[in-house]
Amino acid sequence: MTAPILRRLADLRAKTSQWRRAGEVIGVVPTMGALHQGHLSLAETARADCDRVIVTIFVNPKQFNNPEDLEKYPRTEAEDAIKLAPYGVDVIYVPEPEEVYPAGFASTVSVAGLTDVMEGEFRPGHFDGVATVVAKLFLQTSADRAYFGEKDYQQLMVVRRMARDLDIPIEVIGCPTVREPSGLAMSSRNLRLSPEGLQVGARMNAVMRDVAEALGRGAAFEALARKAMDDLRLAGFSEVEYLDLRCAETLEPLTGATRPARLFAAAWVDGVRLIDNIEVPPA
Repeated sequence: MTAPILRRLADLRAKTSQWRRAGEVIGVVPTMGALHQGHLSLAETARADCDRVIVTIFVNPKQFNNPEDLEKYPRTEAEDAIKLAPYGVDVIYVPEPEEVYPAGFASTVSVAGLTDVMEGEFRPGHFDGVATVVAKLFLQTSADRAYFGEKDYQQLMVVRRMARDLDIPIEVIGCPTVREPSGLAMSSRNLRLSPEGLQVGARMNAVMRDVAEALGRGAAFEALARKAMDDLRLAGFSEVEYLDLRCAETLEPLTGATRPARLFAAAWVDGVRLIDNIEVPPA
């Protein structure tokens, strides 16, 4: 049986107030819909950890710096509800835009530092939109725990910092990236890829793993990065925006695997922007 879909904040709070009075732990999985196995794995983890689970579906206009990208973003609410049915979700919260951004809304949550690089550099204003909507959803759902995929690792770090800085009493939990058999990180944007684009997209993870293995042997990053970016272009990516090695805790740039690190990449294929990151243990 599919979970009830609530669209009004008042209806959601009526539910969460009951749960809180009963002393139940509430988990939330914030999404923009077009759910895939990565999202479902978050719902499964939340179900195992919490007494109650809310999945939110809201295509947030404030985190799209490209209006065309917002327009093309897939919206599959009915299918999403069916996909969630086996996971025991208690509520699917699909707020109307005015429930999140009422008339006269004039506030923005901005996280400095972590948002200046990578996605922040190539998508100006993106993380302000993310931090603002996630802060709203944390407060609207009254959740004790929130579940995010590590595929959007920079976003995960931004959300953690935002919740900590604003004293929002919630634990932000990162869960491993779920991948296609090809290695391609699952993403709602993959729905827009052609069969050939899916094959090209899978090369991103393969190239990144080659770099990570070389870093693990003590190689310097600069030469590896030049070759890897060339390899991605030869594989069929039309543009490679970045390939960065950064500290897993601070996102400061690294020249080698001298401490726990993540390798990050963003590139375009079929007019679709793909991102990925993988762990790089110290050499």
